[in-house]
Amino acid sequence: MDRHSLLVDGRRLALWSGELHPFRLPSPSLWRDVLQKMRAYGHNAVSVRLAWNQHSPAPGVYDFSGVRDLDLFLRTAAECALYVVLHPGPYIGADVDAGGLPGWLTTVGAGAGAADPAYLRHADEWLSRVNAVVARHQFTRGTGTVLLYRADTPERADLDHLRTRLRADGIEVPLLHAGAPLAWEEPERTRDAAEARRLHLARLARGSTLHNVHMAFGGTSWGWLPAPSAPSPTYDPTAAIDEARRPTDKLAPLHQLGHLLRHVPDFTRMTGAPAVRAADARLRVRHLANPDTGAHAYVVRNDSAADVTSTLPMGGTDVEVAVPARDAKLFATGLHLGAGRKLAHATVQPMLTMSVGRLDVAAFVGRAGEMAHVVLDCPNEPWPTRLDEEAAWAFDDGRLHVSVPLKEDRLTRVRVRSGETDRTLLLIVADDAASLRLWPYETPSGRVLVRGPELLREAALDGAVIRLTGDTVDERELEVWAPPGITDVTWNGEAVQSGLGRALSLMTVWPLPGAAGPELPALDGWRRRTENFESRPEYGDEGWTAADRRTSASTTPVPDGQPVLFADDYGFHYGDVWYRGRLTGAAGLESVSLSYSTGAHGLLMAWLDGEPLGTHRPGDGDDGDGKGTWTGTADLRLPAAVREALGERRGEDTAAVLSVLVRRTQHAQEDPRAARGLTAARFEGASPRVSWRIMGAAAADPVRGPLNNGGLYGERHGWHLPGYDDGGWEPVSSPSRGDRRQGVTWYRTGFRLDVPPEVDASVGLLLDDGPGRASRVQVFLNGWNLGEYVGGGAPHTFVLPNGVLRTRAAANTLALAVLSDGESAPGPGAVRLEALGSAAGGVPVEPVPSPGAR
Repeated sequence: MDRHSLLVDGRRLALWSGELHPFRLPSPSLWRDVLQKMRAYGHNAVSVRLAWNQHSPAPGVYDFSGVRDLDLFLRTAAECALYVVLHPGPYIGADVDAGGLPGWLTTVGAGAGAADPAYLRHADEWLSRVNAVVARHQFTRGTGTVLLYRADTPERADLDHLRTRLRADGIEVPLLHAGAPLAWEEPERTRDAAEARRLHLARLARGSTLHNVHMAFGGTSWGWLPAPSAPSPTYDPTAAIDEARRPTDKLAPLHQLGHLLRHVPDFTRMTGAPAVRAADARLRVRHLANPDTGAHAYVVRNDSAADVTSTLPMGGTDVEVAVPARDAKLFATGLHLGAGRKLAHATVQPMLTMSVGRLDVAAFVGRAGEMAHVVLDCPNEPWPTRLDEEAAWAFDDGRLHVSVPLKEDRLTRVRVRSGETDRTLLLIVADDAASLRLWPYETPSGRVLVRGPELLREAALDGAVIRLTGDTVDERELEVWAPPGITDVTWNGEAVQSGLGRALSLMTVWPLPGAAGPELPALDGWRRRTENFESRPEYGDEGWTAADRRTSASTTPVPDGQPVLFADDYGFHYGDVWYRGRLTGAAGLESVSLSYSTGAHGLLMAWLDGEPLGTHRPGDGDDGDGKGTWTGTADLRLPAAVREALGERRGEDTAAVLSVLVRRTQHAQEDPRAARGLTAARFEGASPRVSWRIMGAAAADPVRGPLNNGGLYGERHGWHLPGYDDGGWEPVSSPSRGDRRQGVTWYRTGFRLDVPPEVDASVGLLLDDGPGRASRVQVFLNGWNLGEYVGGGAPHTFVLPNGVLRTRAAANTLALAVLSDGESAPGPGAVRLEALGSAAGGVPVEPVPSPGAR
C-alpha cells in the first residue's frame, strides 16, 4: 500500500468495509446471510472484532467451536467475496463487557499493556490461538481473504512487541496502526441517511481510501455480553442493517457510495485539487481530482438548517445544484462512460459505471422530488431513446442534456447510440429507494446488472442461462443485463419466463412473488415457580465458597476491617451473585448497610432470616463514576418482628442469616478490574461477627459459552433449558400473574412455528412492562440467554435469531427469570411474538445446538 490506497494484485483498491461482530449473531448460518447482504450493498470488505471473553472461560482454555467458529466465519467471508479486516484485540472496546477481556483476567494480577508481564503473557497466548486460525486464511497465501490486521497500540514498545508476535505466528498481511501509511479511522455512529452521507463523503473528501461503516450490522449483545456503556440487548440500533437483518433508511447512501468506490475506478486515487467555491457561502466545497484519469469530484456540504440552491463551477460550467439542510452531495465531472463519451457534469451523484457485453451502463442517484440533470460530452451526435416517460433530452454544441424528475421508488432509463460506434450507453437515473434494488455483480465470465428484487445474493453464468439467487419482499419485476449469449433466467432455482427488452435487457414476463408474514401463535400455557431459596435461613450453603480473603486483585480498595466480597475474586465473573452471611451476636441489630458495586442497571435485594429487607438500585441517590461503574449503599432498617426475633436468640447455634442477591457483575471497559458485587456490610444497634459465603454462576455452558449463565438458582439447576421437567409448576395464564413478592420468579412455556422453507422470517419477542411495574427480566430461548429487559421503561423487542429459534415445524422453549422488588406489580406485563419481516429467499439455516436439561 502507499499513501493513496491499497494495492491488491497490482490494482488500486478503495476499501469499503462494514463492521460486523460475529459474536453478536449467535447463528453461524446467518453469518452468510448478513455477509451476502453486505456484499450486495456495495461492501468489498468486512471489519471483524473478536471478543476474547467469548472464547476463553478460564486461563489457558480456548474454544473456537460452534458460534465461536472463527475458521467457519473466515471461510464464509471468502465465499461471499469479501476481504477481511481483523481486529482481535486483545482489547476491542465495542461496548463489550470489559472491552472483550475475559473475566478471569481480573483475578490474575494483570494490568493492561505491554508494560505488564502478566497481562502480556496471557494476551500473547490469546493472539497466538487466533493467529493459528487466521494465518491459513490470509490473502497473501492465496487461501483466504484476510487482507489487513488491526492493532490498537499507541505505544511504540507495544507495536514492536506485537509485530514480532505476529511474524512469529505467520501473519504476513499489513498491520494497521496509528503510524501506518494508511491510517484506519475509527468510524463514528450516524443517526440517519443525511448524517451518514456527511460523514463518509467528508472522509472521501479528505482523500481516504480506507472506509469503514460502523455498524453495517449491529446485532444483539446477548447474555451478559454488553458493557455498562451500552446495556441494551440491541447493539447500535442505527446500524445500516438492523438487528432483524432488514435494511434501514440509512442504507441507501452507503449502498450508493460503496458501489461508486467499487465500480468507478477514478475514485481509487482522488487527491486534493484547487479550491472551488459555491456562489452561496453556506455550501462548503472540497474539490478532488484524479491525476491519472482527469476526473474531478466535488463534495458539497450544507451544515445550515435550510435547504440551499446555488451555482457551483464544475468542468468549466456554472451548474445550479441543491443540497438539503444538514446534508451533503457528491458531484463529478470527466468520468469516462465508454465509447468516447464523458460526463460533463451532473446534479446527481454517480453510482456506477460498467460494461456489460457491448453495453456501457452509467447509473446516477438522487433524492425523490429533485430534478436530475445529466450532461454528456459526446464526440458524435447521439441518437437518444427515452425508455421511460419521465426522461427528456436535448443535444446542443456537442453535449447531450438529459433531464429526469426523480419520483419515489422510480428508475428512469435512456438509451444513447451513435453512428460512430457499435457500443450503446444506457443511462439509469434513480431515487434512493429505487437504487436499493439495483444490483451490479461480477462473475468469472463477465459483469451483470440486475434490477428489481429486494436483494441479489449471487449470479452465475451457465451456458445460455444466468442463475440468480436473492430475496423478494413484495412482488417485483426482474430486469437483467448480461453478456451476449445469455437468453434464459432462473431465480432461486426456478426458470422464469423472460424476453428481450428495449433497454437491451432480459425482462421477466411475470413479476417475482413476494412473501407473506408468518402466522405466529399466542404465548399461552405458561407455568410459574418462585425461587430464591437462598434467602431462607435453613438453605444448605455448605458447597458455597467462603468469602474470607483479605487482599484483592481489584482496583477497588478493600474497605478497612472487611473481608473481600468482590465477586470476581472468587471466580464469579458474569451474572447474578448470591451472598449468605451468618451473623453471630446480632441481638439488638436495628439496621444493615450494604455497599455494592455494579454495572448499569444494578440491583441489590436483601433478606434476614428469610424476611425481605428491601430492594435497592444504584441511582437511588448514588452516581456512577463516569467509567462504567455504579456504586450504591442500601440502608435497610429491620422490621420490628425481625428485631424482636433477633433479641430472643442466644448462642452460636442460633446465628441469623443475611442473604443478599446482587445484579450484576458487568465489567466496565475503562476499568474492568473495578469491583462487582457486594463490597461491604455495616451494622447499627449491634456488632455481630459475620461469616460470609458466596455463590455465582456454575461452570460455563460448553455450547453457549461463559457469558450465557448467571448465578440464579434456576440457572444453576437448568430451569432455563429445554427439556426441563416443569410439570409440577403452577399453571398461569400469563407471566404478569402472581403475588407481589421480593425475589425471583420463573415462567416457562413452549411454542411451535411452521415457516415454509422458501421463506426467511424474522421473529421477535416483545416485552412491555407497562405502568406500575419495575421488574428485571432475563430472557432465555432454548436455553440461550438473549439479554435483560429492564422494566419501568419503554417496550423492547428481543430479536430471536433463526437457528436458535426453530422455525421449521419444531418446538421452542421460552423461559423468563423475573426479579421483582415486592412493591410493584409482578411479572413482565405483556409478552408476545412479533413478525419483524419476511422475504422469499434467504439462506439455509442449520439449527444452533441447544442442549437441554440432563
